Amino acid sequence: MVELELRPVRTRILTDKDNIVDMIEKYAKQDVGPDDVVSVAESVVAITQGRITRPEDLKVCFLARILCRFIPQEGSLSSVYGMQSAMDAEGKWRVLFALIIGMFAKVIGKSGVFYKLAGTQAALVDDVTGTMPPFDKCLVYGPHDPKAVAEEIKKRLGCYGAAVADVNDLKRAAVLGVSEGLDPKQLARILIDNPFGNASQRTPIVIIKNYAKAERVAKEA
Repeated sequence: MVELELRPVRTRILTDKDNIVDMIEKYAKQDVGPDDVVSVAESVVAITQGRITRPEDLKVCFLARILCRFIPQEGSLSSVYGMQSAMDAEGKWRVLFALIIGMFAKVIGKSGVFYKLAGTQAALVDDVTGTMPPFDKCLVYGPHDPKAVAEEIKKRLGCYGAAVADVNDLKRAAVLGVSEGLDPKQLARILIDNPFGNASQRTPIVIIKNYAKAERVAKEA
């Protein structure tokens, strides 16, 4: 049996002046083999793409002030700024419609309907303090085209595969984009304990060692 090893990679603070693939190559390439999968935190990918905004740059509408009160406190959209940024990205009427339907769905025992209907960015927006300094004073949107990012990482590093993942300490994991042939649900299970460190740890890259080898052994068993 081959055991997977999750190996976090420490970097400097990455900014919107950086190219995420260049940074992964710089800090991780020496530790990456042909059987490995390279995963990177989605918020850092988004930051390097410049998908950030400051609260003071948002024009907060009355509807955002009302709707944010219906979101549980642990959610980024419970902040008026988080709600406004989601409405700017996905459309305020879409978010309103999603919230109304989501509330009715909760009454009959179905959860998660709001985020399914409100659009991708509603689920991915990180509120102020939701990401690493100095961007803890900014709102961070979800990354653009994470699948293409994953494919470029794989090509550049010569690894088995790559993934862009959204993982937190509440045991919630979603893989937003993967290179061809990888199962995002399987990777989400592997990353569920959140091996990333986006704050003072500065480990936004995690190498999943021996991934392909473990797959081959499992198929032969």
